[in-house]
Amino acid sequence: MRNTPVALIASAIFLSGCTSVQVSQVDKSQHEINHVCIERNPKVAVSDFLTVTEQGFMRHGIATSVHDLPLPASCEYVLNYTAERGWDLKPYLDYAELRLSRNGSTIGTANYRHSGGFALNKWAGTEAKINPVIDQLLTGKAPE
Repeated sequence: MRNTPVALIASAIFLSGCTSVQVSQVDKSQHEINHVCIERNPKVAVSDFLTVTEQGFMRHGIATSVHDLPLPASCEYVLNYTAERGWDLKPYLDYAELRLSRNGSTIGTANYRHSGGFALNKWAGTEAKINPVIDQLLTGKAPE
């Protein structure tokens, strides 16, 4: 019984590390997306985030082009993004947000957040973290 408080404390610390993903899925019945303009965010320091995002959309049959402001008038669908790094022995992706809009109106959002602690996926690569988020945004599930 003496070990019970230690076990409870250890469990609480271990469980405090988690990842949350919140997605407002794109309604595919209202949006047939063939091309997305991605607005480059120069503040993002996660070096492979833009590449992983482009590949995620291409995996779903959606072509992408990356633009600085001002965006071309031909951009019907636009993706805005942000991503932040945390640091624990080495840098890792700890927050990302994707916002997809059509002609200025938001049609889907996705947020990834690592909430600290000992989550086993903390140091996973950007692709492992963001691909499932993109899949949920565009289809509601991972592609088969």
